[in-house]
Amino acid sequence: MDSSNKTSDKTVLDQNTSFWPTGWWRILDNYKVGIIPLPFFIFAGLLIFTEVFQSNNLPSDIVVMVVTCAFFGFLCGEFGKRLPLVGKMGAAAICATFIPSALVYYEILPKPIITATKSFYTSTHILYLYICCIIVGSIMSMDRNTLIKGFLKIFGPMLCGEIVGMITGVLVGTLLGLSPSYTFFFLVLPIMAGGVGEGAIPLSMGYASILNMQQGDALGQVLPIVMLGGLTGILCAGVLNRIGKKYPHLTGNGKILPTADGNNVSLHAKIEATNDVTTFASGVLLATMLYMVGMILHKLIGLPAPIGMLFAAILVKLTSAVSPKVLSGSQVVYKFFQTSVTYPILFAVGVSITPWQKIIDAFTINNIIVILSTVISLVTTGFFVSKKMGMYPIDAAVISCCQSGQGGTGDVAILTAAERMELMPFAQIATRIGGAINVSLSLLILGNFLSYINPLS
Repeated sequence: MDSSNKTSDKTVLDQNTSFWPTGWWRILDNYKVGIIPLPFFIFAGLLIFTEVFQSNNLPSDIVVMVVTCAFFGFLCGEFGKRLPLVGKMGAAAICATFIPSALVYYEILPKPIITATKSFYTSTHILYLYICCIIVGSIMSMDRNTLIKGFLKIFGPMLCGEIVGMITGVLVGTLLGLSPSYTFFFLVLPIMAGGVGEGAIPLSMGYASILNMQQGDALGQVLPIVMLGGLTGILCAGVLNRIGKKYPHLTGNGKILPTADGNNVSLHAKIEATNDVTTFASGVLLATMLYMVGMILHKLIGLPAPIGMLFAAILVKLTSAVSPKVLSGSQVVYKFFQTSVTYPILFAVGVSITPWQKIIDAFTINNIIVILSTVISLVTTGFFVSKKMGMYPIDAAVISCCQSGQGGTGDVAILTAAERMELMPFAQIATRIGGAINVSLSLLILGNFLSYINPLS
């Protein structure tokens, strides 16, 4: 009997000390690039480049693109995380977005990968799936009272931040020798216009009509400023995240208001694991159906689809239209997309819609000074106003960063840098509604007072 026990113990000991399978498992569990075990990561790279160099082609179907975007997205993100100093201030999101853009411009990334990524991104609209799952998961995790009060209160810091940011930007531009009207309409306003689709393009169309210039020329002047403003927002979000870690009393770690019971546990800690895959599936289905509601509202009343979806999700939450189990499924969906899809999405964005040359063109001393002063004053004002209003200033200031973001893609990058993806619903309000108001009012003023404030004169 004793001999049998000794033999059994020796067998267990041998299994624990041998390379296969225990040592191999240890490598898979302890060495990762992003979320990908290192051996899987290396094998994924071999598969991608074998396909590219063997056939000079890469399929753009979802199976291949999941591997491709995950490989390059987590590679760029991991590189950013390991950079000294800036690695902890949002460099991962910046690298995941802008390194691919540079690789495309300098023709370092093989053309089959570029072609397949662009085709996949434009044909699937994968960003919309990502945003809808993040928004719905965030809203379904919020306390009902906090949800109502948060959406009402957040407009205070947003409005004050925009006013101070605009005034500061125009003053700095004037001091640098630029005309106030040019500084406002071609530097300050694009920063707060809500991104490319909802901001830069409508602005360029308005400028082309009002100022009698080509839309392409107008877009060429506006788009680089949008990009550079978004980059500054990412950096500010990374700095805010570091401040929040050093002074935890200033942050709700993804909440903008204290809860009634003083529980400040973030969404990450509140998600309960479930083995029921149907619950996860119901969370995905809920998010996608609500996005379809947003699409219908867009067709009926012109409301941007993500905002329509956001309001629909709030209504579902406030009326308790879904069970706690489905809510839990939505939260698990949120956690999955936040941890597993963010960097692959940013890689696809960098390859497909981030023009490196336009970003470089915007790097003039005057532009950089005006943009920095505008965004920093916007964020700083949001910080102090929100603190005065009883909100968590770090988290509210992150929303202010999103006011300078590059639309939905900018929100993803900024909230990733801030490690507060739970704030996506508020970020969408800041970029889409705030940007639409800024663009509409500014074009209305420009059209009616052109003779007094012509920015090209």
